[in-house]
Amino acid sequence: MLRRLDTTALVYIALIIVLIIGAILVSTTGRNLFSPGNIRDILTGMSVLGFVAIGQTLVILGASLDLSVPYVMSLASLTAAQTMDGRDGMVIPAVLLTVAITALIGLANGLFVTVLGVHGFVATLGVGLMLKGYLDTNYQGTEGEVPWSFQLFGASGIGPIPISTIVMLGLAAVVAFILVRTTFGHHLFAAGGNAEVARLSGVRERLPIIGAHIGSSVCAGFAGLLLASRLGVGSPTVGSQGTYDLLSIAAVVLGGTVLMGGRGSIWGTIGGVAIFAVLDNLMSVMQFNPFLKDVVRGLVIIVAVALYARRRIIARRIRFAQAPQGPNIVAVARPDADGKPGQDSTVTEEGSRA
Repeated sequence: MLRRLDTTALVYIALIIVLIIGAILVSTTGRNLFSPGNIRDILTGMSVLGFVAIGQTLVILGASLDLSVPYVMSLASLTAAQTMDGRDGMVIPAVLLTVAITALIGLANGLFVTVLGVHGFVATLGVGLMLKGYLDTNYQGTEGEVPWSFQLFGASGIGPIPISTIVMLGLAAVVAFILVRTTFGHHLFAAGGNAEVARLSGVRERLPIIGAHIGSSVCAGFAGLLLASRLGVGSPTVGSQGTYDLLSIAAVVLGGTVLMGGRGSIWGTIGGVAIFAVLDNLMSVMQFNPFLKDVVRGLVIIVAVALYARRRIIARRIRFAQAPQGPNIVAVARPDADGKPGQDSTVTEEGSRA
């Protein structure tokens, strides 16, 4: 039964199991996992990582990676806070400037990967280090000021649902639509699955990869804007302190996207982000040692990837076992009287001609 379900469905089944187990464990402390306050904490924990993981999904679908996201987040928070400088009238210009700067960083990442042929791991690591050097050189602490009107983005909500989570899910829906319904999405899947085959099929494989890196950096910029909204200032270390590069990759992998590219979904990634948010909240409520969070995250990732791999192996074995056992039919070209290729004919393995 489980073999017939796609990976995204399995992720949400796992999320339901985690919620049930978490509710039982939390009840032993006399608290309720599904109280409005706790639900708000879980959804708040999803927002920042969700923004980053959406962008990370794009580059991983294209068989690349983006390790520059924590420094892009920090730069975005500083750019927004310094541009706003506590003035309500500068909110929109600050957001537009932040999006433009992060898009340029993503463009640089994409060009390094596609034009120079540098692997995404190395290219984005190098760009991240350059951004880190810039931040460390020019900023000694927090800078700028975010006006109260923009702080509402990170502080307000509709009932127990934060506005930031609604915006994050809206962005996920837009990106999911782009991947499934547009030429860009189809080309990204093709380029990530096999760039050479995509090129021979007429796909300009560089463009979707560049677009994916631009999308990843812009999504990281949105996460930086959200962090600036919550802090009220910009910080040069707000991204790196959260290790969002590794956590976003972990959430994408947990959501069923293949690191080699070409297969995965945004909604699977959102499920992976939700699982991490529930686990973090559960361990906080149960007052676990904070260092155990990384141990649990690592264990969950290893188990999930192992199950995905085993499921694919079993599926391949079943398809092989059900393959027809008759003679293989091969198409060959029958030459004409001049020795040139003529009409095709078929030949079985035994050598008989049809």
